[in-house]
Amino acid sequence: MLSWLTAEARRFGKTCVWSWQGFAAAWASEKTLRQWTLANVISAGFVFWLPLSPAERALILALGILILAVELANTAIEVVVDYISMEQHPMAGKAKDCGSAAVALTALAAGVAWAVVLWGLWAG
Repeated sequence: MLSWLTAEARRFGKTCVWSWQGFAAAWASEKTLRQWTLANVISAGFVFWLPLSPAERALILALGILILAVELANTAIEVVVDYISMEQHPMAGKAKDCGSAAVALTALAAGVAWAVVLWGLWAG
């Protein structure tokens, strides 16, 4: 049992290292990830400044993190498509556009959540 637990802890540690390496690599090369991170820092500041419920805070913060996750997935799609071929191909363009659309829809969801939360503050 202890050896299994040690192995799982080691595996979890490696997963954390690999995740951090992925984030750091994307941070170094992707301006949009840095922009979304700044937007999240600003959003988090407002979340804790405004008189919001814990559920509202959780929703806004979680959607902000989700935007970063989808942006990282979009970056992965773009990197893989470019690695496979730099040639212009409709399917490659579609894959990249779908990744971009996923980021846009996630950001839209966060914007809608902010709008509803702010509406509740001023209307109520």
